[in-house]
Amino acid sequence: MCGIAGVIDQAGTRSPDALADIAYRMAATLRRRGPDDDGVWADPSGRIAFGFRRLAVVDTGAAGSQPMRSPNGRYVAVFNGEMYGYQRQREQLDTFDRVRWQGHSDTEVLLAAIDRWGVRGALTRSNAMLALAVWDSSTRTLTLARDRLGEKPLYYGWTDGLLVFGSELKALRAVPSFDTAIDDEALALYLRHTFVPHPRTIFRSARQMPPGSLLEMRASDA
Repeated sequence: MCGIAGVIDQAGTRSPDALADIAYRMAATLRRRGPDDDGVWADPSGRIAFGFRRLAVVDTGAAGSQPMRSPNGRYVAVFNGEMYGYQRQREQLDTFDRVRWQGHSDTEVLLAAIDRWGVRGALTRSNAMLALAVWDSSTRTLTLARDRLGEKPLYYGWTDGLLVFGSELKALRAVPSFDTAIDDEALALYLRHTFVPHPRTIFRSARQMPPGSLLEMRASDA
């Protein structure tokens, strides 16, 4: 279990350092999900930052650290989950064009697959439980994705010109401007079902991604 978090600046008014600080604070709330390591990345040209808390299981060294960049440098990702049979996909990728692997993590294999087939193509070809955030530096597009069965959680919301996302709602609450007003309809659903059905959350300003869904946002659309 790991924890992912991030922020995209819709207003375009914050510096990379400011966005990195927000992402760090968000990820810090997820320490229990990833006690072994942490990491932060911000796009030098601005607009986006990722934070990560790591539970080191596969490739426990530095080569498995996140946020991680794809082999060709186009994509940056934070990934919570597990790819099943990723060694076979690694071998398959080497038949196309031998990848200069830095380690042995499934995250690195997923990013190489994204290099080869794009985000949607890689996810279609992968057997995984995951919550994933990928930044495409070429198209300046953020993609959030959740596995088909919804085994890994992923929440997002809007506050003060920012789209923020994380593995738990408390990561969103770490952003000072985040509105924690209760969604009365979600509360009623909780009292009826003992859980809040997606895409609602207990907060009016946040949503949970449904299983098997993708959310895409271009920086130019912000």
